[in-house]
Parts: sequence; C-alpha cells; structure tokens
Amino acid sequence: MIRAVFFDLDDTLIDTSKLAENARKNAIENMIRHGLPVDFGIAYHELLELINEYGSNFPHHFDYLLRRLDLPYEPKWVAAGVIGYHNTKIAYLKTVKGVRRTLLRLKEMGLQLGVITDGDPVKQWEKILRTGIDDYFEAVLISDSVGVKKPHRKIFEKALEMFDLKPHEAAVVGDRLYSDVYGAKRVGMTAIWFKYGKYANRELDYLEYADFTVRDLEEVVEIIRGLNSEEGSDKEVPAH
Repeated sequence: MIRAVFFDLDDTLIDTSKLAENARKNAIENMIRHGLPVDFGIAYHELLELINEYGSNFPHHFDYLLRRLDLPYEPKWVAAGVIGYHNTKIAYLKTVKGVRRTLLRLKEMGLQLGVITDGDPVKQWEKILRTGIDDYFEAVLISDSVGVKKPHRKIFEKALEMFDLKPHEAAVVGDRLYSDVYGAKRVGMTAIWFKYGKYANRELDYLEYADFTVRDLEEVVEIIRGLNSEEGSDKEVPAH
C-alpha cells in the first residue's frame, strides 16, 4: 500500500530548464543594453562555461563573467545581469502541466505528499512559494539542508523517517533516472520516471530501475490507484 508520494522539484513540479535558459539569455541582453561591450554569442558562451564550472547556484556569475571577458568591474553591468535574470524568472516561473490536478487528486486519495530536491534551499523554496504549491506538501527536503545530494540513501531515508513509512509504502516521482529513480530504488521505494525536460533522453543506463515511466504527471494518479487496488496489476503503466 502506497501511503506517500515524494516529488522532485525541477522539471518535475516546476518547469525550470527552459526558464533558466531564457533567464540567462535575457541577463546577457540586458547587460549589453546597459553598455557591456561584448557580442551576445561570446558573452553567453562564457556564462555557460562559468555555470558548468562553478554550478548554477554560484552567487557571482556576472562578476566572474567580466573577469573572463577581460573587462573592468562595472557594477552597473552586474546589476543589469541580475535584473534581467530575476525579472525573467519571476515572469515565467510556472508549474509543469497537470501539477495541481495531480497533487489535488493524490491528496483526495488520502496520500501524504513531499518534495525531495537538490539545490539551494532559498532558491528552491522561492520556486515552491512563487508557484503557490506549498500547501500540498507535508514536508520539503532539500539536499543542502540535509547534507547529501540525491541519489544518496540518506535523503530518501530521512523522508521515510519523517513520514514514519517503510520503503514499500512510498513512491518517488522525478525526471532524473540517476538521482531520483536509482536513488529511490536503492532504498526500496517505488520509482516513477517522469520523462520530461532536458534529461528525457539522458542517463538511460539507469532505466532498468524505473518501475514506471510517465510522460504526463496525471498518469501518476492512476499508477498509485492501481498499486493500492486489488486489481492494480491491470492498471500499471509499464516502464518500457
């Protein structure tokens, strides 16, 4: 019997891949608009290199960008980048199609819901609060607060402990075969791969760990209903 469902956040509940790309492009465009003397293509390429090297949560991307471009530090350009980035994020941040219907139906079935996500706690909570989905969840676990990233066992085991669950009583839904699916399966939880976003065709070496594959989040409701019913085996959505 599944008693709780845990969701990943980025590209599972929140549509973030395209958002990040647009925000970075608008940041560079705004910097150029305010005097950055560099071609867009060159500046954008260097920004992507910085993100790849230092990670998306590094707080000084635009400062370091000026160094990489051999430009003097100009706070006006940095501010323009920050504004372009955050204005885009605020304007276009949205949930993945079907999120609210899925969460509401699962709640109506009496299930507990949680989030297990990697990333900076403030940034992740900002996404949750800005999209207004916080009331659906009894718990939100963020890797930087727990001390380990997915697929480490500890973050999944902590989620089970918080809800007083055995592994077979919980399901995990996520877009990453490695972080979400493999991580959940290692501790004995039901693993549902949401084939969506930039990881839809990556990490396929871990596909065997997926109990189910969905391309629409609302399919999760039928999977859980099937697992919790006497004739559940007739309603399962095959992983591959």
